[in-house]
Amino acid sequence: MNADHDVSGAELVRLTDRVWAWIQADGTWWVNNAGAVAGERGLCIVDTCATATRTRAFLAAVGDNVGTPIRWAFNTHAHGDHTYGNSLLPADTMLIGQRAMCDYLRTDPVIDGCPPLWEPVPNWGEVTRRVPEVEFTDDLTLDAGNLRVELRHPGYPAHTTGDGVAWIPDEGVLFTGDLLFNGLTPLVFMGSVDGALRSLEWLTGFGATQIVPGHGPVISGPDLDRVLADHEEYYRLIQALAAEGIQNGKEPLEVAVAADLGRFSGWADNERLVPNLHRAYADRGAGEVDVVTALADAVTWRGRPMRTVV
Repeated sequence: MNADHDVSGAELVRLTDRVWAWIQADGTWWVNNAGAVAGERGLCIVDTCATATRTRAFLAAVGDNVGTPIRWAFNTHAHGDHTYGNSLLPADTMLIGQRAMCDYLRTDPVIDGCPPLWEPVPNWGEVTRRVPEVEFTDDLTLDAGNLRVELRHPGYPAHTTGDGVAWIPDEGVLFTGDLLFNGLTPLVFMGSVDGALRSLEWLTGFGATQIVPGHGPVISGPDLDRVLADHEEYYRLIQALAAEGIQNGKEPLEVAVAADLGRFSGWADNERLVPNLHRAYADRGAGEVDVVTALADAVTWRGRPMRTVV
């Protein structure tokens, strides 16, 4: 990889003969995973990165280690850490996304400048808005020549309203986007806590032997049961806190300040408790989620801006 594109803590991990994962430590805010799938007809990229520097590092690593020309790219959801680098893909790349994901990315204001809720305030670099040219609703299959890449939507809001996974059945590899996190706090405030909980069984049904989460290390073997159990327990805690808060007439931030996160207090980015509670309230008809307010409340709970390394 060209030294100009070095990114500390990022690594292209070969999962099978035809699938690679781009794992970026330590997976905090704006620092995502991505990947590449190589077929005889070309390469499918799964997600880009938040900044020009990180996306160029990813694409350079793919070029150095895989070499197959990029033909397709797929965004697992609309959040900027997975999409802002889209404009750095080759111009003739067929870019694909779920319909609700595309709708959000068309109007996402954060690509034009990030609010000062994180420290340091992210600078995306030389990126421009690029929305997928190909949209699907429920599922779409790419024929990469000697293997299939199946793109599927769970059918309901979960992490966001437009989540998609990339499933490579011949290789047993599943890219989940942010439907799963590994070793850090999940975030569901732009989707649904109920849907995120429901999606765990849906993900299990693929029978994957290796899973690339949206953030954190690759999941395989018995670790999958642990990660799924952790997510379920965390989501049920959020639901219980929200139900109690609504019953007692308390606002999400007030509930968060008094909450005992137990073992989840040691998870990175645990301030996501607050926006997740905003979403759990909305799931129960107790208001709507205002994204800026929910994130500002997270900063208040934390006592300082949220952490990132971009």
